[in-house]
Amino acid sequence: MAYPLLEAASGETMLLLGNEAIVRGALEGGVAVVACYPGTPSSEVPDAFFRMRASGAYYFEYSVNEKVALEVAGGAALGGLLSFATMKHVGVNVAADPLMTLCQITVPGGLALLSADDPGCHSSQNEQDNRYYARLAGMPCLEPATAQEAKDMTAYALTLSRETAHPVMLRTTTRVNHLRGPVVLGEVPAAKSRRPSQKNPRQFVPLPAHARQHHPALLERMEAIRETVESSPFNRISGQGPVGVLASGVSRAYLRDALLEDADLAAKLSVFELGFTYPLPQKALLDFVRGRDTVVVIEELEPILENDLRALIQKNGLKTVVVGKGESLPRHGEYSTQVVRDALRRALALAPVSVAHAPPDFDLAQRPPNMCAGCPHRASFLAVRQVYGDEAYYSSDIGCYTLGILPPFRAADFTLCMGSSVSAGSGFALAADKPVVAFIGDSTFFHSGITGLVNAVFNGHNLLVVILDNHTTGMTGHQPNPGVDATIHGENEARVDIMTLVRACGVTQVKKVNPVNNKAAAAAIAELAAASGVRVLIAEEPCPIHAKRVKKSAKAVAARVAGDPDACGEVLATVACPAFYLENGRFAINESQCTGCMLCAQICKEIKATSKEAGK
Repeated sequence: MAYPLLEAASGETMLLLGNEAIVRGALEGGVAVVACYPGTPSSEVPDAFFRMRASGAYYFEYSVNEKVALEVAGGAALGGLLSFATMKHVGVNVAADPLMTLCQITVPGGLALLSADDPGCHSSQNEQDNRYYARLAGMPCLEPATAQEAKDMTAYALTLSRETAHPVMLRTTTRVNHLRGPVVLGEVPAAKSRRPSQKNPRQFVPLPAHARQHHPALLERMEAIRETVESSPFNRISGQGPVGVLASGVSRAYLRDALLEDADLAAKLSVFELGFTYPLPQKALLDFVRGRDTVVVIEELEPILENDLRALIQKNGLKTVVVGKGESLPRHGEYSTQVVRDALRRALALAPVSVAHAPPDFDLAQRPPNMCAGCPHRASFLAVRQVYGDEAYYSSDIGCYTLGILPPFRAADFTLCMGSSVSAGSGFALAADKPVVAFIGDSTFFHSGITGLVNAVFNGHNLLVVILDNHTTGMTGHQPNPGVDATIHGENEARVDIMTLVRACGVTQVKKVNPVNNKAAAAAIAELAAASGVRVLIAEEPCPIHAKRVKKSAKAVAARVAGDPDACGEVLATVACPAFYLENGRFAINESQCTGCMLCAQICKEIKATSKEAGK
């Protein structure tokens, strides 16, 4: 099998997604071990490594969560192998425990961490700035703004970590992960080197007596790295204008566009592009700031560089005014070329320039997020609602099934983070005057739901846990998890059975159903609802998209025409499948979307039977 991303020659130019460029950079950096947990906007990185793993160029794994991924990569680095861990920004919260220690005890083989932040919350439950983690842990931090930089900085981060035995962060944002641009490739080393492991408990076992020596040593390493940052080619100065601009991350790309569009700005500004953003190149920044009355700092989310620069100016007795977060530079959301341009014109006391955007001459259909046609989660929510209705509180989790919040199901009353539905549901049940139902997906259960279930059993909490097992990690692109029966590369011979695992956690009241069998699912839920304590329902049915890709299976086309158009209009509001539509006021099914699950036929039959009974 050919792997263009791996096999393309040095000097060749490829048009790459930012995430693909990161993968190529890791290969050029000589990575030997890659451990990941998928999460948008980082998911294409592990997906690309997964597709190429048969090449034998490196070891790759989808770890069960981000903490485990960093521990696997960190352990490999302690053993002398150059390692890479990737995750989205909230995943670093999960991995923070080993991260802090790895930065103190050192990583002889070298270790880089990709933190893919999500300004604007395109696919995340919060908007956090993980540059704080770099400062908290004591990690050098690089922030690419182009696909070329994504490749180059990844390779450099691995090289720097190997040279210093210190973890390095590559911090990206959604626009960088998902942009596409030309990338000039470098050489991929033919062989992976391993540094011999040496037993050194004083260095690698952080007992308090040892740990007290680690922090001063970390600070010394960071100061040594600061000297490297002072002359880093990733930090560039351009322009001759009297007003300075300091920019980092993708804001540098917006800044370049603004200067290309606006000649008035370009003539009045000098620009310091900061690609290697921590530790701060203090000498270079002071040289840039001296003699300037004003410096504008452009960075998405938190005023981290802004505050660093203010402290540097104050410490050195300078009078330079720093313009940062405020009226035209918000502390939330993504920036744009227009936002950057307006902020700069304001700082220069220039009149704002309005940019006219011509609206389309046709109305675009609105397409809110929704569960796919034939999604078994829809059947699970329907069965739970048939039993509980509004007489329950619904604790939700992170995954496709969070969309259960939408009508007609309204099956999400609160959500915290990955794996929280069981634990948070347990706590909520202590205060609730109604039953609590916790929903969690199979991948999320393996990620961090197991401990919540063990805790619920141990402490005798009272809730029903519904594990929505669709045999894949659906939301992020159908990556495998320990419970899948098959992947696009074949059968999973090491499958972990959820039923066995749930019972091993101490749950005695557990049932498994196919949620698409509405009558059986509702009956099982009603039985569990009548009991108390920790109860688990495993709703098992493969995601139809995943099943079609992996098992090449699909229901017969003839089965897709279900229901009576004159009698089953109520199915529209009850099941709310995207394959349903109204044609001339009558219920109809779009056969190109329908998967043939036949849930609607069952509900239509029940509706007609109920109507007939009522007619008597």
